[in-house]
Amino acid sequence: MGFSVNTNTGAMAALQSLSETNKGMSQVQSRINTGLNVSSTKDDSASYTIAQGLRGDMGGLKAVSSSLSRAKSVTDVAVAGAEQISDTINQMKAKAYQAADAGIDTATRTALNNDFVALRDQITTIVNSSDFNGTNLLKASGGSVTALQSLKDSDTSSATTWNPDSLSVANQDMELGKSVITVASGGKIDTQAAATAMIDTLTTTQDNLKTSLSTLGAASRKIDAQASFTSKLSDSIEGGIGNLVDADLAKESARLQALQVKQQLGVQALSIANQAPQTITSLFR
Repeated sequence: MGFSVNTNTGAMAALQSLSETNKGMSQVQSRINTGLNVSSTKDDSASYTIAQGLRGDMGGLKAVSSSLSRAKSVTDVAVAGAEQISDTINQMKAKAYQAADAGIDTATRTALNNDFVALRDQITTIVNSSDFNGTNLLKASGGSVTALQSLKDSDTSSATTWNPDSLSVANQDMELGKSVITVASGGKIDTQAAATAMIDTLTTTQDNLKTSLSTLGAASRKIDAQASFTSKLSDSIEGGIGNLVDADLAKESARLQALQVKQQLGVQALSIANQAPQTITSLFR
């Protein structure tokens, strides 16, 4: 090819090579700065859209985890209250047995009745105190608990409405004189007959409490298991996102060093190519 000052193909080739090197360096530096191999749909549309969908699931799982934590707190407060009520009923029954003894005097029976009444009233205090964030599973008006169990749609019959898969814990209503605590709000053991009748009432209450305690305990364990699974699932999804879009920084570091050397050589090659037309001037001396 002849000498020309209008067209320097060597310089253009060197410039294109240097531009590609600079583009590569920019890409590598972006990966190092963000830690991501795919930070935009421009990098890899398939991986990016999949990762975005998984990130959406991650956000949903955070909501599930939060909902389960709330339900766990409400249930655990109710469990603590129910266990305390069970202990109180046991103490009340012991007092009733003592008061049913025909051999005690009136003063002793009166003292036992006073203790019994104090324990009876304590049940109301426990029920009213077993509240978490406005929900009380031991009080009739305290409501029940419903929590997200997963992001799965529990009703596949509707294509347009999302019906979340959820779990619930029913209200146990442990107020005095109700279905579980059959002891009346004015129940006493001030006579032998009243104490004897109270023993039967307390026995029924104990049987009812076994069922309620079992229900609350099973619900708490189920919530724990679901929360643990949700946490593991969230970790797995996060790992999957990382496999899709995270950059291997060790490789990127090695690539950056190689590109830096190529950049230096490209600058030198361009400089040499730009000097080539100057040789033409020697022909006119």
